[in-house]
Amino acid sequence: MFRALFARLTDEPERGQALFRLAVTEARRPDWYLRGQVPDTVNGRFAVLAMIVALLMVRLDRDGEPGKDAGTALTERLVESLDAEIREMGTGDPTLGKQVRQLVGAVAGRADRWGKLVATTEPWGAEVRRSVYLDETVAAEALDFSESALRIFWARIEESRVEDLIDGKIG
Repeated sequence: MFRALFARLTDEPERGQALFRLAVTEARRPDWYLRGQVPDTVNGRFAVLAMIVALLMVRLDRDGEPGKDAGTALTERLVESLDAEIREMGTGDPTLGKQVRQLVGAVAGRADRWGKLVATTEPWGAEVRRSVYLDETVAAEALDFSESALRIFWARIEESRVEDLIDGKIG
């Protein structure tokens, strides 16, 4: 379905694949769910992946045209993945597009908020609670772990060259 809608965007199905694999690998780290106490549910897993993709989008946006192109490719792979996952969960075509748009919008919202936050010296705790835990109550040590893990991830991708990120590599 999305191949037809985004045909001009997805002519290169491998474009962005390594970058998306990087995001998925990071989001699947068991520490998010064990030490960070993110619920190991569809919503919890999406929240972590959305957070990682959002930070990657913020980072890529800083690199002009190559970064913007990589961000577009990352979004394309995210849309394809969401489409496939929602279909696998049994959601039918009439609501599929709406659900994918809402989820991609949630990522975009995170990217917008985090783009502003990483440019300041403001604390990250409230936004971590909102982005990762969806404003649910969470133990202080879990929130601290997630904030620290995101700061480390951000530092690593911030130091990485855009070419390395496109190839799915970070420092």
